[in-house]
Amino acid sequence: MADIKPFLCIRPAEGKAADIAALPYDVYNRKEAKAEVEKHPDSFLKIDRAETQFEDSVDTYDPQVYQRAHDILWDMIGRGEFVQEQTPCYYIYELTMQNRVQTGIVACASIDDYADGVIKKHENTRAEKEADRIRHVDTCNAQTGPIFLAYRADAVIREVVRRAKETKALYDFTSEDGIRHRVFVISQPDEIEKIRNAFGGIGEVYIADGHHRAASAVKVGFQRREQNPAYTGEEEFNYFLSVLFPDEELMIMDYNRVVKDLGTDTPESFLEKAGRIFELEELSEAEKPREKGQISMYLAEKWYKLTVKEQDRSADPVEGLDVSLLQNLLLQPVLGILDPKTDARIDFVGGIRGLKELERRVHEDCAVAFAMYPTSIQELFAVADAGRLMPPKSTWFEPKLRSGLCIHSLE
Repeated sequence: MADIKPFLCIRPAEGKAADIAALPYDVYNRKEAKAEVEKHPDSFLKIDRAETQFEDSVDTYDPQVYQRAHDILWDMIGRGEFVQEQTPCYYIYELTMQNRVQTGIVACASIDDYADGVIKKHENTRAEKEADRIRHVDTCNAQTGPIFLAYRADAVIREVVRRAKETKALYDFTSEDGIRHRVFVISQPDEIEKIRNAFGGIGEVYIADGHHRAASAVKVGFQRREQNPAYTGEEEFNYFLSVLFPDEELMIMDYNRVVKDLGTDTPESFLEKAGRIFELEELSEAEKPREKGQISMYLAEKWYKLTVKEQDRSADPVEGLDVSLLQNLLLQPVLGILDPKTDARIDFVGGIRGLKELERRVHEDCAVAFAMYPTSIQELFAVADAGRLMPPKSTWFEPKLRSGLCIHSLE
């Protein structure tokens, strides 16, 4: 059962949340991150990406970069720009995007649940990406970016959350991208007990986004155990910062594909091959797929609807994903893209950018684009429950959680 506990949160002082809150560290490259911090000097990005505080000649992974992150964080805490709760609490984090609301519980999840498979994964992680966040967490002595977890909706948790949202928000602001953020605190002992007991009855929790941050936080926790052989399991390093959302409120957006060239094919010959593999229909205008098993293709200034034939569909949790069907039926056998993780001919475009971005890419540097039907949260659960992994770039979650609103100290 899931051990999801309240914690002593470090959070922005009154009036500071909107200035501090920042998008996740990995949505920016170094140049973009530096520009963002120059534009917003209080942004938490200066801690999550402390290389922004140095000349470009300093390596991103230089030890002094991580030390600077530590120093900025704890200096801000010392100056009162952050405050720390005196008793363990849960928090409610509500995000509203285009009138769609999703509400998560900010809490700490157990590194043992991660190791034992109670917290389930659907992606592999890369050692070099883990190493960066391991050093960041370890040097800062704090987890600064929450892991996005999902769970099957629970009536008790739903009711506690509803009551909490009737109280006055700690923070209520709208970020530059139009997302409204509200944070509430749950400090009453009886409400805390209800939430912890409810999660204790939930058998599985799933990583929706943040696999590298989760793996890094867990590895720091186990390192701390080795350094402290008399640990009890209750120390803060045994837990990692998370925001847990019920499946009924989550929306996964499409994660689309663009391919740089058609190999030896012309647009005409490629279209003919695609028409043999899929049921093909020319569209009069750009149109997103309307159901599972449909793919919209942009080729030579025209949009087409590709529908997977019945005999090619699969009940397998991985092979039946639309991204798998496109890869296995068309990208690999026709275009020779054997491994989408490493092949430079394929690129991925988040659904938040829309179909116009796919058209732009084909006009500028690609030959064909594919708009996918979004993977569902139930498909994600099925893959994780089977102990399997999704193909790369299968899910795109919006809105993105902000870093800096809730911080978890490891001491």
